[in-house]
Amino acid sequence: MGATVEERWLEAFIAILDGSHLFQPDGLATAVDEALAPLGVRATIHLVDEEQRNLRLVPRPGQPPGRPQPLATTVAGQAFAMVRSTPTGDGGWCVPIVNGTDRLGVVEFAFAAGGPQVRDGELRARCETIAGLIGHLITVTTHKGDFLAQVRRSRPMTTGAELLRQLLPPLTSACERMVISAILEPCYDVGGDGFDYAIDGAQARIAILDAVGHGLAASLACAVAISALRSARRAGGDLREQARAADVALAEQFPDSRFVTAVLAELDLDAGGLRYINAGHPAPLLLRTGRVVQDLAAGRRMPLGVLDDVEVAEEALEANDRLLLYTDGVTEARDAAGDEFGVQRLIDLTERHAAEGLPPPETVRRLAHAVAEHQGGAPADDATLVLAEWSPVAVLRSTPMRDRLRQLGPVLPV
Repeated sequence: MGATVEERWLEAFIAILDGSHLFQPDGLATAVDEALAPLGVRATIHLVDEEQRNLRLVPRPGQPPGRPQPLATTVAGQAFAMVRSTPTGDGGWCVPIVNGTDRLGVVEFAFAAGGPQVRDGELRARCETIAGLIGHLITVTTHKGDFLAQVRRSRPMTTGAELLRQLLPPLTSACERMVISAILEPCYDVGGDGFDYAIDGAQARIAILDAVGHGLAASLACAVAISALRSARRAGGDLREQARAADVALAEQFPDSRFVTAVLAELDLDAGGLRYINAGHPAPLLLRTGRVVQDLAAGRRMPLGVLDDVEVAEEALEANDRLLLYTDGVTEARDAAGDEFGVQRLIDLTERHAAEGLPPPETVRRLAHAVAEHQGGAPADDATLVLAEWSPVAVLRSTPMRDRLRQLGPVLPV
């Protein structure tokens, strides 16, 4: 008796996983092809570029790179933006690639005549399982070489941007009750902006930073501050101790009195209690039921690098609240006529995207691009956004459809 459909999909899954231990980055597409070929399935892998504007083909050996697919105008781009599997119109599926909830790209699945003979929902769920495995393998494999990083780039990065890019956590991460998403612009030349987060147990810690100056010197200052905050945090230090550690590290490393503005926050995921310190940074915005209800203007102290102390501010969040943190490069971005992007424009766009039900990563992507389009040319400063949503619903919006298809039965017999 031949293998059942479930057994053949399982064999493909195992073939990809077993071979992954020795994958080189440029062999990923071929390995997936070889595993899925017996099923009559072809998977074309696309990664989102660093600009978060286009999807770029992960080529097989000898294959040309292909034309980028714009996120705004293609089926694959829509699947990526909404983190939702989308039919291609010719019987195939575009399935978002995520590592956890960090959006990496899209897999386009095409099926040969006489290919998989299963119900539509089951086929989609199986494709989502394979796409999920590809997402994990991309994350693990990327650091073995430069190939996948090169796929995602349209031009070289500066040294400062390269330094920070390797230091920062994924742009999006989630647990059952929270999603955190961030974006930095200009992605190839970011100098002094950065962010960090850690979600452990019932506590989420978030930081956004902006080092004075530009270029490599600002990147180094931001890197020192992030490292000091992490070191103190991982040693059990509270917000004030973390800030003091960054003060000392910056003062020791930069005799020119280089400083870093920042917001340091921690959220109790059980009760919604938010505690924060604002070290000379723009005040975060609090959204409730899709509207900005206040800015969090308390907890003020001098920037990191200038020894200071302050009482930690507190705020009570409600379920489904969003917290938007940003650097001054967002609101101070100017168009050709000198008009600033401004806080009110940021509020208006954030509320509009909330009304559209966009997931947090897509919200910050569109906000960052609105800032870039407002400027029109090269930015005068880095622009960074971090959006945190305390909500189980946020997690569903940032996760592929697989979990919502479990009622169809087992996806893979594992």
